[in-house]
Amino acid sequence: MTIRAVVFDVGECLVDETREYGTWADWLGVPRHTFAAMFGAVIAQGRDYREVFQEFRPGFDLYEQRQARADAGRPEHFDETDLYPDVRLALAQLRADGLWLGIAGNQTVRAGGILRDLFTEDVDLIGTSDDWGASKPDIEFFHRVAAVVPFTTDEILYVGDRVDNDLRPGKLAGMHTAL
Repeated sequence: MTIRAVVFDVGECLVDETREYGTWADWLGVPRHTFAAMFGAVIAQGRDYREVFQEFRPGFDLYEQRQARADAGRPEHFDETDLYPDVRLALAQLRADGLWLGIAGNQTVRAGGILRDLFTEDVDLIGTSDDWGASKPDIEFFHRVAAVVPFTTDEILYVGDRVDNDLRPGKLAGMHTAL
């Protein structure tokens, strides 16, 4: 089959999350390099990124703390300056090549709104784990992606940054995958 749709993960595919994770380190009161090292260790062990917070504060409730940050005037945030330099050109080329484009990742409803503002004209779909009630690596997340893409799963390429979180479950759902 031919690839007719390309769906991108968000973090570390389209968005450089360095600044956002730095703000989490600040919120936790730990050095940014320490947070980054622990984050890397958690990912290298194949664990869920949310577990990094437990390493610093056992019992940490990420959803509660996201709201606390927002209430303190420091909500999660990313913008055009956090996009990788080649994102706009790559999306434009893929669109010029006639491909259907989507963005779908483990993101909050707030992040989904930011993505919709950033990519209004660039993509056909923006979906988040919070929108769908399914998070990667659960195969249900990829079934949700497939349900909204107007092509068969074997015509979809899912582009992610993790083998365990993106590539393996995407393949299990019948999609092509790439790093």
